[in-house]
Amino acid sequence: MKSFKELKVWQKGIELVAMVYEITASFPGEEKYGLSAQMRRAAVSIPSNIAEGHLRKTSKDFKQFLAIARGSCAELETQIIIAHKLGFIQEDNFNNLSPKIEELSKMLSSFYSKINSNPL
Repeated sequence: MKSFKELKVWQKGIELVAMVYEITASFPGEEKYGLSAQMRRAAVSIPSNIAEGHLRKTSKDFKQFLAIARGSCAELETQIIIAHKLGFIQEDNFNNLSPKIEELSKMLSSFYSKINSNPL
């Protein structure tokens, strides 16, 4: 199997992290250790779990890490909705970020299913 850095799903995860960091940089100062930090942690968790899972010995282990990455996608999606409702994320940024999270979540689900049918 390829290096995790060659996986499209990991690359999309890295792009998402950069977007989240850029968007949260403009959040109010009081959110530095609140919603901003939570969003950054959730975003970083996605490619990190893909990478860690990829280096595990079994398909079962890899699937567990992909499941965690999927959970982080759902967490991040919830957090951007909250941030948007609170006025921390502008409409155009929200409309750009939201579909990228959905796309990544679908990619993770597809990858999870693929590993189910073709174990490592």
